[in-house]
Amino acid sequence: MSTCKDVITFLDDYVAETLPPERRESFDRHLAACASCVAYLASYRTTITLAKATIEDIPPEVITAILATLARNTPRT
Repeated sequence: MSTCKDVITFLDDYVAETLPPERRESFDRHLAACASCVAYLASYRTTITLAKATIEDIPPEVITAILATLARNTPRT
C-alpha cells in the first residue's frame, strides 16, 4: 500500500492519470484511508486550476521576460 510520502512523490502523475494501474490502485487505497492526503490532493488540484487561470491572463511578453530572467539567474550544474 502507498504511504503519504509516496502520494506526495507521485502526485503529479496521479493527477495526470499517467500512473501504472497497480500504482494508481495502491494510491486509491491509501486515499480511502488517509484524510490528510485527500485534503492535500484537493489543495494540489485547486492550485493547478488557479495557476492555469492566472497564466491565461498574463500577456505572452511577460511570460517570455520571466522565463528569460529565470534562465539568467538559474545556476548551471
